[in-house]
Amino acid sequence: MFGPHLMIEASGCKFDRLTDIRLLTNLLDNLPETMNMTKVMPPYVFEYKGLIPEDWGLSGIVIIAESHLAIHTFPDKGFVTVDIFSCKDFDVKTAVDAIIEAFQPETWDEQLIMRGREFPKSLTKANMILETERRAHLNQFVAA
Repeated sequence: MFGPHLMIEASGCKFDRLTDIRLLTNLLDNLPETMNMTKVMPPYVFEYKGLIPEDWGLSGIVIIAESHLAIHTFPDKGFVTVDIFSCKDFDVKTAVDAIIEAFQPETWDEQLIMRGREFPKSLTKANMILETERRAHLNQFVAA
């Protein structure tokens, strides 16, 4: 597998936390280290205004060597979305706890999927598996 992708949706969050650019910046700045990941750039956080007036909020991303963390807030709706994607395992509870502590939602949902189940972590190992499968396939024709 390539890696875990944690998605969190939280509602009933405190308005002042969803609009606090410093809170979001600090969260994105510190969470990679907390999760034992390698930050490759400082977080980029900005306010946006969507086509629907109440869909304004803050968006932030930090690129890590293992992939990325992204957060989008919707203050008028008391809602935040979080995506954490990594090419290595990480402690999901640590990540969820940090998000819950930061935004203090009334409820949240978390989903974890494993991405890239067919992604070869090692080209050498992938080639060995492929060669074994090819030989087995050829042996079927020879035996028939």
